[in-house]
Amino acid sequence: MAGGKLTPRQKMINLMYLVFIAMLALNMSKEVLSAFGILNTKIESSNSITDNRNESSFLQLQQKAKDQPLQYGDKKAKVDKIRAICKEYNDYIEGIKTEVTKKFPKDKEGNYPCEQMDKSDEIDNMFYTGDKESAKGKEFLEKIRGFAGKLKAIGGSSIAEVEMKKIEKRFATEDVYSEKAEAKLPWLDYNYHHFPLIATVTKLTQLQADIKSTESDIMEGMFKSDLVAAASLTAYQPIVVPEKTAFFQGEAVKGKIILGKFDPNLVAKSVIVNGVSVPAKAGQADFSFGAGAVGEHEITGSFNFDENGKVVSLPIKGNYVVVPQPKSANISADKMNVVYRGLPNPMTISFAGISDDKVSASAPGLARATGNGKYNLNPGSGTEVKVSVTAKLPDGKPVSDSKIFRIKNIPAPLGAIAGSTGVIKGAKSRLQVSQVTAVLPDFLYDLNFEVVQFTFKVQGQPAIVVNGNRVDAKCAAALVRASKGDQITISDIKSKIAGQGIKPQTASPVIYEIQ
Repeated sequence: MAGGKLTPRQKMINLMYLVFIAMLALNMSKEVLSAFGILNTKIESSNSITDNRNESSFLQLQQKAKDQPLQYGDKKAKVDKIRAICKEYNDYIEGIKTEVTKKFPKDKEGNYPCEQMDKSDEIDNMFYTGDKESAKGKEFLEKIRGFAGKLKAIGGSSIAEVEMKKIEKRFATEDVYSEKAEAKLPWLDYNYHHFPLIATVTKLTQLQADIKSTESDIMEGMFKSDLVAAASLTAYQPIVVPEKTAFFQGEAVKGKIILGKFDPNLVAKSVIVNGVSVPAKAGQADFSFGAGAVGEHEITGSFNFDENGKVVSLPIKGNYVVVPQPKSANISADKMNVVYRGLPNPMTISFAGISDDKVSASAPGLARATGNGKYNLNPGSGTEVKVSVTAKLPDGKPVSDSKIFRIKNIPAPLGAIAGSTGVIKGAKSRLQVSQVTAVLPDFLYDLNFEVVQFTFKVQGQPAIVVNGNRVDAKCAAALVRASKGDQITISDIKSKIAGQGIKPQTASPVIYEIQ
């Protein structure tokens, strides 16, 4: 049949067959071209969504950089530059698309006339001169080839290594193996030479999608690195938080151990401690205030941060216990625990680490005095008195103690003439004008004895009882008969203590020798 002469009918059949095959091929081509158009529209729609997502992420980063410049300021500065690069490349590709499709405007629904974009002339004429790359083609190739490098130079270590490798692979421009040609072809030839225009436009739109995805991945990666660092156990340290900052011997030490994180880049807007503003530092704040009175005290306040345009306050709550500052040693003579009957013996009663308002003491004759822990003990009958003390610890538990004191009477005073005791020598005239007194030298209390009666006895003469504290007329008459060397004995000296309702013992005698 191939070598024979065809009949007119056979020629007609063959021609109709060829036309039929051509029509099938034409219909298939239209379907493929339409498919490229649909794909391009979907990618453009996806790009718009990515743009919105990128803008939202950037606004979040921008706000965080405003709230915490130390923590996010550097990242925001890098993202600014990266976004500028991505926009430059996206606009560059958009310019190419605009140039090659100016003869094929979109319809009202935003679709290209795909079936008319079946030739490659527009892009071939732009990227090639004959079969060689044109200046525009070389520019396009260098743009794509240098994109990943520019991002790496800006982002540095802020872009994870695995992410950078993905970006470099996404924008790789190495030669590509073609099965049809059974050889490696230059990247530009493999992707853009002799392709229908609608296919090339779709590929350029996909390239824009890669740029936008790269921008999104970088921003997400920067946030993710912060989250990973924050979640890493190496960012935490155990912090011991005792129930209080002072404990008594024998008391259970209670508290908790929590995991805390110190971030040197996190600076509070303000820090308030016990109503006073203190300087905020990187990740911390130092405070200083007076310890206050003995007892338990609270520490309250807040760490205040800016977050998304609002102030977020983190409460501060703690406590501490003030104990008395040691100013002297506690030294006591075990055999000298003595109080004197009839006197307001001053006492200081306290419990270390417990405020005075939570301490109470009791004993017969014990009364509060002015000042914290000050008491007066005025014992009555008996030979001993027990002082009991109770207090309430910061945790509410009671504690008690007691001590026994011996009760002693005030010692007997010494008789004195003009303040002198024992044997005194002088003229008769001096004795006649001197005052008889009673003194108690080297006693703990400064007592003022007032003599109310004494016995006056001149050697060889009857004793004379005198009411008062001075020699009377009878005593003067007896003195007239006294000679030089005679001794006058003043004895049975009775007195009272000024301001006290007790009767002292009789004072010891005093001897006056006439000179």
